[in-house]
Formats: sequence, structure tokens, C-alpha cells
Amino acid sequence: MTTSLTPTDARSSQIQYLAASSILVAIAVMAIKYLAYLKTGSVALYSDALESIVNLLTAVAALTAIRVGMRPADAKHPFGHHKAEYLSAVLEGALIIVAAIMILREAYEAFHNPRTMTEPALGLAINGAATALNAAWAFVLINRGRSWSSMALVADGKHILADVVTSVGVFLGLVLATLTGWAILDPLLACAVALNILWTGYQLARESMSGLLDERATPEIEARIHKAIADNGAGALEAHDIRTRHAGRMTFIEFHLVVPGTMTVAEAHAICDRLEDAIEAELVDADVIIHVEPDEKAKPAEAIALAQEAPGSSN
Repeated sequence: MTTSLTPTDARSSQIQYLAASSILVAIAVMAIKYLAYLKTGSVALYSDALESIVNLLTAVAALTAIRVGMRPADAKHPFGHHKAEYLSAVLEGALIIVAAIMILREAYEAFHNPRTMTEPALGLAINGAATALNAAWAFVLINRGRSWSSMALVADGKHILADVVTSVGVFLGLVLATLTGWAILDPLLACAVALNILWTGYQLARESMSGLLDERATPEIEARIHKAIADNGAGALEAHDIRTRHAGRMTFIEFHLVVPGTMTVAEAHAICDRLEDAIEAELVDADVIIHVEPDEKAKPAEAIALAQEAPGSSN
């Protein structure tokens, strides 16, 4: 007998697979970049390799957070463990800042002790291969992470993308340094790398904190929720106080549903079931809570009326 996976189970497996693959990619990129540094002795390439160590650590943190976040709800965590992914993203932001500080220290030493690059063409070619691999992988992580609402995958992808931007800048700068003989460009590039990483870390940490503070769903998602309620609420009178929040991949939705006072509990329950199914079909990872309110003066309605509030406005 075979058991088929639900869409959510299949997605969870795919997310874990990508997160585990990130560790292997990070190891490969780190080794390639360090080889480029050994061939050239460039402090800029050394700083690029240093960031790859952080990539590896954050890939491990992302995988751990995703696995924790996918644990089912239990007695101590009745709403699940979904916010673990945001904690991973905050950690990644902090590690990015640590990497920037390490790079600035190396750049400072290079200012005082200039280093002459050896085999620059070979070193840059090797580093370019690592950059191409990183760029392709960052695209995969960000694209899939957004599609699957995985903050940890998106954070990992953005971190790698910052590494790609850094590597391209280093490549262009070192080409210029090789052509002009200006050794000072090497530590200057390392400083530029550090500043770019600091900005990326700040943005990542800020986005993660928004999730930890229960920021509402995007206007586009809220519009889809409103439409699902309006299209599938026949028999009810009104839906109001619609509230949403994100926690990792999950979107939590709560609202009040007004029904005629003469409606039986079974009839109201059937409407709620229909609304829950419609919303969960629209948003795969959704948790819906509906509070039913009777209106003693009203008669059964053919269609539901949403409270007059635009999706994305304050509830």
C-alpha cells in the first residue's frame, strides 16, 4: 500500500531538500574561492572567501530552522513552530555583520602591508566560476522560497546574492588594479565588500523582525482572502474584523462571520467549512479561524457582504 503526499508534505520535503543542497553548494563555493585567494594573495579575494564561510554556517542554520519549523503543533506550541525560520533569518543577518567586521580588519592590515597579486588572471577565472555557481543557486533559492513562502530559503538566497554582487565588484576592481598596478585598490575593494555586506545584513534582520512581530499578510494575499470569502459565503450575511498574520510559511486568518439568528448550528458550520476549504485552496499553507455571530433580525441572504475595508488597510 502506498501513501501519497499532500501538497503541503511535498512542499516541505522540497524545501528541506533545497536547504540541504545549500550546504553542499556553500562548501564547493568556499573551496573554489579559497583556491582563488591562494593563487593571487589578494585580500579582496580573501574577504570574498571569508564570506563563503558565513554562507556555509547560515545554510546549516537555515536547514535546522526549517526542520524545526515543520514540526507539528504540540502541547507547548499549539500554533506550531513556524517562526523558527525567522530566527534563522535574524541569525543570518548577524553573521553577515560579523563577516563584514572580519573583512574590514583584513583590509586595514592590507593598507599597512600592501600585497602584490600573483597569477591574477588564473585567480580571477577561478573566482568567476564560483560566482557563476552562486548566482545560479541564489536565483533558485529566492524563486522557490517566495513561491513556497519560506523565509529561511529567501534569506539564504539574498545572502548568497549579496555575495554575488560582491564578487562581481571584486572581479572588476581587481582587473583594474592589475591593469593599472594600483595595489591600493585591493584593500579598498575589501572595504567596499564589507559595507555592502553590512547593508544586506541590516535589511535581512529588519525583514525578519517584521515577521516575528506578526506583520499582516501582503495586500495581494489579503485581496485573495477577501475574494474567497465573498465568493463562497452564500447563506451568511457579513464577514468583518478580518485579520491576518504570517509565521514562516503559514498564513493565519481570523474573522467574524455574521449569520441569520434563525440559522441552525449545523447550517452555520457547513458555511464555515466551505469558507475554510476555499481559503485553504487559495493559500496552501493557511490556518483559518472563524467566529460565528448571530443576527436575530436578519433573514437568510443569497450572498455574503464583506465589511467596508480595503485589503491592506488597517483592520
